[in-house]
Amino acid sequence: MSSVVKIIQPSGILDTTKAGQFRQEISDLVLAGADVVLIDFQDVTFMDSSGLGALVLALKTVRAAGSQLVVCSINEQIRILFELTSMDRVFEIFATRDAFNSKMLLNN
Repeated sequence: MSSVVKIIQPSGILDTTKAGQFRQEISDLVLAGADVVLIDFQDVTFMDSSGLGALVLALKTVRAAGSQLVVCSINEQIRILFELTSMDRVFEIFATRDAFNSKMLLNN
């Protein structure tokens, strides 16, 4: 049985002004039956602590629903933010969306 994968691809700066909407989008996907939520950061130029907080809250929401949240295509700034806050140990991170797709194909 294959997993239902839903993808969110935010863009620009992920900060206080976008954090609430970002979290809501993820909650909506979980309610719509997503087994896996992939957040593709390819078009995100900067993320601050508000964006990171929204991501952590979204992770809790997704896990509470029995689903999985993974990220891909993080830039250097986001990678450093994840490492400084040890979030690189919390989130499953893929280098690219293709790397994620390859893993999903192997698991299904």
